Amino acid sequence: ERMPSFDIVSEVDMHEIANAIDQANREVGTRFDFKGIDAKFELVSPTAISVSAEVDFQVHQMLDVLRGKIIKRGVDTKSLIEGDIQVSGQKATMMVKVQQGIESDVARKIVKMVKDAKLKVQTAIQGEKLRVSGKKRDDLQKVIAMLKEEKLEIPLQYNNFRD
Repeated sequence: ERMPSFDIVSEVDMHEIANAIDQANREVGTRFDFKGIDAKFELVSPTAISVSAEVDFQVHQMLDVLRGKIIKRGVDTKSLIEGDIQVSGQKATMMVKVQQGIESDVARKIVKMVKDAKLKVQTAIQGEKLRVSGKKRDDLQKVIAMLKEEKLEIPLQYNNFRD
């Protein structure tokens, strides 16, 4: 006999990220203040974006453009983890990691929050996601409501509801 359950995940649709990158590249390409500047966004791995221009303030301007495009596509910008800007010669580059999965320290923090809330549910860490189960759907809804209130450093989504 299975109990109602759902999963807590932190996942980003990389298709949306790829589209946002294309749009951001197009916008930077047409902007007057970027005329003649070698500035581009590039997906360099499945979860890393390289942002490059000539000087660091341009990289920051580009990030604003990218964030705007990402928000328009319904992706939480907290999913972007910005690295430091590396400058070499006439090039400033920043690596931006795209959050995929819940790291174990954050997972443990969530488990503790749920436990401290004294709700009648079990929370289990399963790889990069968490499975929450309980007898009452109501208790499961309370877990989600509570986590939405918390200011966690990564965006969370809730899926795989089973009754």
